[in-house]
Amino acid sequence: MDTDTTSRPLLGRVLARWPAALAVAVSLPGFLSPPPEADGLATSLGGALLMLPLGYLVVAKLRRRWVTWPVVVAAMAVVVVTRALDVVSPAVVLAAIALAVLAWSVVDGQLRRDRTLRVQALGLAGFAVLTVAGLTFLAVSPDLGVVLVAAGWFLHGIWDLVYLRRDEVVARSFAEWCAVIDVLLAVQLVLLL
Repeated sequence: MDTDTTSRPLLGRVLARWPAALAVAVSLPGFLSPPPEADGLATSLGGALLMLPLGYLVVAKLRRRWVTWPVVVAAMAVVVVTRALDVVSPAVVLAAIALAVLAWSVVDGQLRRDRTLRVQALGLAGFAVLTVAGLTFLAVSPDLGVVLVAAGWFLHGIWDLVYLRRDEVVARSFAEWCAVIDVLLAVQLVLLL
């Protein structure tokens, strides 16, 4: 019996879903390691939440789906460096970058002309509200803050699924990866409560 032929279809399916498989692999240690404090993880994830809609905004601004992964890697680098320097919250730096991209889009008129860019700007604004609310409530009512940050990640996962299904704005591989990892991170946060 040739076992190789029975494993190929499964392997082919896994390879076709590599972004989802990667997201699960990256998320798995968070489920298996000793749980951190919910508000500490929520503070960390809340600070990085704007990275997600900022990526969509930049890719929509550039109108080049192929730049999705480089933009995301650059945004992740901003979060890592900002945390390492510990001078200002990553959320503040990401918001400043978003404002610069929006100002550029107003000046060159693209925000007025481009519906896709406007939708991404509105999405960014909504996720910014969740970010600010989540980070603010972490100091006053930690459980509510954790729920708000988790909601932001979960809702961005839904956002990703919409764009994966529509095959628009960002690379499909990113939308798939991001949808899975966003939902898994939201679940991790909720399980810590």
